Amino acid sequence: MPEFSEKTGLIVGVANKRSIAWAIAQATARRGARLVLTYQGRFEEHVRELSEGLSTRPLVLPCDVASDADIDSVFARIGQEFGGLDFLVHGAAFAPREELASPFLNTSREGFRVALDVSAYSFVALARGAAPLMDKRGGGSMLTLTYIGSQRVFPNYKVMGVAKAALESTVRYLAADLGPRNIRVNAISAGPIKTLAAAGIGGFSRILDVYRERAPLRRNVEAAEVGEAAAFLLSDEGKAISGEVLLVDCGFHITGM
Repeated sequence: MPEFSEKTGLIVGVANKRSIAWAIAQATARRGARLVLTYQGRFEEHVRELSEGLSTRPLVLPCDVASDADIDSVFARIGQEFGGLDFLVHGAAFAPREELASPFLNTSREGFRVALDVSAYSFVALARGAAPLMDKRGGGSMLTLTYIGSQRVFPNYKVMGVAKAALESTVRYLAADLGPRNIRVNAISAGPIKTLAAAGIGGFSRILDVYRERAPLRRNVEAAEVGEAAAFLLSDEGKAISGEVLLVDCGFHITGM
C-alpha cells in the first residue's frame, strides 16, 4: 500500500463529497498525508465540513485558480506552515453552462478562453508555484484529472473536450520541464462519475448507461477507485512514471463498439 507519512500535499478542486479530488484527499490522508485543501468561493462551507472528517485536520485555504494572486498566497502559506510540498492534485475545471448547451461551432471567444484558463492553464500556474516547494523536498509528484472526451467526441462535452486535450498536452510538457528536478507529472482519465461538474453535461445518465453496457467490467468506476489509483501515482511506488495519462474507466477505452 502506498504510504504518505511525513508527506504534505495540496489538493485543489474539492467542491463536495462527490468530487474526485475529495476521493483523492481521503485516499492520501488515510495513508498519513498532511493535506492543504483549497476552496473556490461558495464551496467554503462544504470543504470545511468535509475536512473535519479526515484523521488529521487539513489546512483549508481560499483559491480562485484564475487568480495569480490567490495562487501565490496559497504557496506562500504552505511554505510558512510546512517548508515544502510533496504532491499536488489539480482537480479544477469549468466551462460556462451556455457553451455546453449550444453547438460547438457556436463556442464564444470568451467561453473558450474561460474553459482553457480554468481547466488547463491553471495547472501550469499551480505547477509553477509548487515546483520550488517540491525542490526543497528533493522532488515531488503532480497529478491532474482529465476525461476521454479529450480524444473522442461525447454528447454535450464540447469545449470541455478541447480544454481537456490542452490539459493532457500540458501534462507532457510539464513532465519534460520538471523531470530533471525529480518532479513527476501525470493525469488520470476517469470514467464518468456523478460529480457536480457532470451535472452540467446534458444526457449524462445515458453516458453512464453506455459505459455499463460496453466496458469490459460491465460497470462504472467509483470515485474511491480513482482515489486509490491517484494514491499510487502520487506515491513513491509510482516514482518511475511521468507524462502519463492513466485511464481508470473499467476498460471502456479499449472497446470499439
